[in-house]
Amino acid sequence: STANAPEEDAPNRYSRTERTTYSRYSRDANSSGSSLPSNTLEKRIEELERELAKERQENARLMKIAQDKEELIGKLKEEIDLLNR
Repeated sequence: STANAPEEDAPNRYSRTERTTYSRYSRDANSSGSSLPSNTLEKRIEELERELAKERQENARLMKIAQDKEELIGKLKEEIDLLNR
């Protein structure tokens, strides 16, 4: 489980970076006189953040399933070894 620790930290690291990036885009768009109103951009950012959160949840769920299956495979291999002896 220690090997998975860096991957579990990754979502936190990315969300800080993404928030910074979103803020930068919002400022740049406002300063350059973008054709899209800032509230439209903010709504789109919120929508993308929600979608990202859902995808991260699904990714975490799938990683847990994969880890559980790997553990089961290990246990079954041990059992096979015992039966072969």
